[in-house]
Amino acid sequence: MLMSVDGKISTGNIDERDVDKDFPKIIGIKDGLKQYYEIEKTTDLFSMNSGKVMAKIGSNIKKENVSKISVSFIIIDNKPHLNHIGIEYFIKLSKGFYLVTNNRNHPAFEYKNEENFHIIYYENKIDFVDLFDKLKNKYGIKSMTIQTGGTLNSILLREKLIDKISIVIAPALIGGKETSTLIDGESLQTFDDLKKIKALKLIENKTLMDSYINLKYEIMNETKIE
Repeated sequence: MLMSVDGKISTGNIDERDVDKDFPKIIGIKDGLKQYYEIEKTTDLFSMNSGKVMAKIGSNIKKENVSKISVSFIIIDNKPHLNHIGIEYFIKLSKGFYLVTNNRNHPAFEYKNEENFHIIYYENKIDFVDLFDKLKNKYGIKSMTIQTGGTLNSILLREKLIDKISIVIAPALIGGKETSTLIDGESLQTFDDLKKIKALKLIENKTLMDSYINLKYEIMNETKIE
């Protein structure tokens, strides 16, 4: 994940604001940004994203001559955020495309017969523990990179479904209490809620060029409170 020093993963709280669109325009930040995209290319061949993030970066805009890549996408999309253009784009682009939703009226159901396309449907709330079990045991996905927003990151963290994190920190302070951070979701309140905090074990600390930093941690998913 790419974030600012104050933990923001977006440059604002509306869809028009996005680090991929805005960081390349800012002096002092844009020069080192390419390092993040180079690191991003070395991640798993399975990538979990949210439909909201994918729509935000332009997946619903029609593109010509889409070439298939070796990466498969698992996209969580309830609203829906992806329209017909976005769905067709990922079918053409992906080695495998897995759409997870609890929306029976999602336009993705019109494409359920596509060979590389799978719909994982939940009648009510998505059960992410069950989902990860299905991805592993039914579809053979043993490892994937998660690149979602702060709310979904929070759910996966609380459910102990994230083992490691790799963060590229940009030399920037963004601010804004309504701007999404790496981990959003409900705030902790009670003493018992402290069990939801995850301690981290540093695996690698690498200083990049142009004041960027890459931190890699193992997540200690079993929290103990004294």
